[in-house]
Amino acid sequence: MVAIPITRSISIDDSELIESTTRSGGPGGQHVNTTDSAVILRFDVGLSPGLPLAVKNRIAVLAGSRLTRDGVLVLRSEGSRSQLLNRQEVRERLVALIKEATIVPKARRATKPSKAAKARRVDTKKVRSGVKAGRAKVRDD
Repeated sequence: MVAIPITRSISIDDSELIESTTRSGGPGGQHVNTTDSAVILRFDVGLSPGLPLAVKNRIAVLAGSRLTRDGVLVLRSEGSRSQLLNRQEVRERLVALIKEATIVPKARRATKPSKAAKARRVDTKKVRSGVKAGRAKVRDD
């Protein structure tokens, strides 16, 4: 049982990952279509004891359609002909996703534009209006 380090305080156990292989799709030579080089990694986010609840919730938001209804994160890699490279790549993507979920987003504070900003906006609208008015047909009134 090897622990995969995510941050200093968070790590996941290697036994929590379920890896399976399948045939890669797309074009290739005689050998690529007959070997199981694509790697599918499954990670049950909800049952992972190494992840705090806040991180689990952010993973659910970040993962989107890669998260099943049961809370299992499914990642697939088939970029390389080598199964070993695909396995490394899919694990790196998992670690990157979890690291991204550990970052707490900064709360947005609602602000109002200043009087000067409002005046600049109105001035530019007036200038633009004048430019467009100059394109109109000349009327003899």
